[in-house]
Amino acid sequence: MEVAQRSEIKKGKATILCSLDNNIPQEYEIEIENIFKDNNYDNKSMQIKVTDKRLLEKTGGIIQGMSGSPIIQNGKFIGAVTHVLVDNPEEGYGVFADIMLKQSKEVN
Repeated sequence: MEVAQRSEIKKGKATILCSLDNNIPQEYEIEIENIFKDNNYDNKSMQIKVTDKRLLEKTGGIIQGMSGSPIIQNGKFIGAVTHVLVDNPEEGYGVFADIMLKQSKEVN
């Protein structure tokens, strides 16, 4: 899957890809509420909110084990889930894909 540049990421609809049922990955709808394009120092690049009714019914939102779930927008990989808001599990944060790629190159 193609990786999006930060400039391509927009507020609005996106999906996360995660496995809940029988380890079969499925896409679930989210909204990107805020984008912090200048953030290069932590894993809170974008604020997200789960909007998919199926996911909300099954989990109540973002749960332990969803960290690292890919975030996809317009058919491109834009980042991954990193944090949940403790007082509101429907909301959390994701890290930009380019930060992940840069860190992976530093490790290798």
